[in-house]
Amino acid sequence: MSSTLFRTKKVEQSILDTEEPEHALKKSLSALDLTVFGVGVIIGTGIFVLTGKVAKENAGPAVSLAFVVAGVVCALAALCYAEFASTVPVAGSAYTFAYASLGELPAWIIGWDLVLEFALGTAVVAVGWSGYVRSLLDNAGWHLPDYLSGREGSSGFGFDILAAALVLVLTAILVIGVKLSARVTTVVVAIKVTVVMIVIIAGAFFIVGDNYTPFIPKAMAQEAGSSLNAPLVQLIFGYTPTNFGVMGIFTAASVVFFAFIGFDVVATAAEETKNPQRDMPRGILGSLFICTALYVAVSIVVTGMQRYDRLSIDAPLADAFKATGHPWYAGVISFGAAVGLTTVCMILLLGQTRVFFAMSRDGLLPRFFSRVHPRFRTPHRPTILLGVIIAILAGFTSLSELAELVNIGTLFAFVVVAIGVVILRHTRPDLPRSFRTPLVPLVPIVSVLASVWLMLNLPAETWLRFAVWMVIGFGVYFLYGRSHSRLGRHEGTTEAAVHPPRPNTQ
Repeated sequence: MSSTLFRTKKVEQSILDTEEPEHALKKSLSALDLTVFGVGVIIGTGIFVLTGKVAKENAGPAVSLAFVVAGVVCALAALCYAEFASTVPVAGSAYTFAYASLGELPAWIIGWDLVLEFALGTAVVAVGWSGYVRSLLDNAGWHLPDYLSGREGSSGFGFDILAAALVLVLTAILVIGVKLSARVTTVVVAIKVTVVMIVIIAGAFFIVGDNYTPFIPKAMAQEAGSSLNAPLVQLIFGYTPTNFGVMGIFTAASVVFFAFIGFDVVATAAEETKNPQRDMPRGILGSLFICTALYVAVSIVVTGMQRYDRLSIDAPLADAFKATGHPWYAGVISFGAAVGLTTVCMILLLGQTRVFFAMSRDGLLPRFFSRVHPRFRTPHRPTILLGVIIAILAGFTSLSELAELVNIGTLFAFVVVAIGVVILRHTRPDLPRSFRTPLVPLVPIVSVLASVWLMLNLPAETWLRFAVWMVIGFGVYFLYGRSHSRLGRHEGTTEAAVHPPRPNTQ
């Protein structure tokens, strides 16, 4: 059984599968498209929402350092992703990489994890978008009933109709074609980056130096609560967690990490890229560098405009300008946030459907979902299915409850990809690599350790929910995936070619 659970799929076979007419995606993306995708998905909820939350509760003005820490962790992982995405230009991102290096069961685990990560990420961001739109509508004198705003009305029922509607509209755009998605994203990203630059440039004129004192507030012991709410590192090592102080920066980094999810989504579009060997590394690393610089600049400006303990948790950027007596800027920022979050939802939904599509093409999920649309050449079936499910989920989602679960899923993917780079370097040194992760195995090892450390700073309750999802995933794999695997059924290749028998040494 162990040999079948860890059978690997040759990179050459993965690439051949992408050429099957009924499963072939249209190649239409350039390096610029990929960079825009990356910037479009990274700049979102984190910069418009989480900045105020972590500054007020965890790090104070040092929230800028928390963004640096999270950015460094992502950069280490990005180097590993860049090598894999250029070497294995196949839809599926970390799932496909794991299949080529670690084997089928680890690939299933990471694929199942990514499905959860992208689904919850899409739902959470859609809720954030809905909040900004409702704010704009309220300012215009139009008010949605509570039961259609995600809040419970008099009947006890609450459904966020705006969040659900956004997901359904974006689903339709993704069905029509990824190039259309890229064009829509380019326009929206231009608006979003303009708004961010307005925050940085205009906000710099309202900075008060005293607001940076103290830059790293004195550490304060967290209030005692349920052990499930405590960071896992506390339960393992027994130290008392603190807000603020140096450890508060790391706690904040584990939260603002949500702001960086998305650069890995660029890797899911490898199969739809014209020249993935050249363009994937540029898109992944370029988008991450741009967004990290913008995040740090915005957090420095906002905490300089308004004292950290007075920042708004729901809309810190807009409220900081209101506090300086410039509500006009606040309106522009709210509009930019509402527009910008649409691209985050779109690209997360794009990433999820590509992972689902890749798993279906390999037979680990029903192959019904691996057929592409005859005209648009997009995986329309999983796109529609997942779009409807996420729309319903978005109607009932709470940002505070699920952001950490998205984080742990992303960090887990980082760990798998970093390990996979080391293994594939050893097992397939002959593979042509247009981009090579520097200092292997040092960089992947540091990436694993950094990701694990941030994971340990997440609440134990998050780990419990993650474990439950993984248990469900194991059930699906052993009840369906293992027996329907293309490798197991000798579809498209022979077992000898994909997983050659080991010599008998006995």
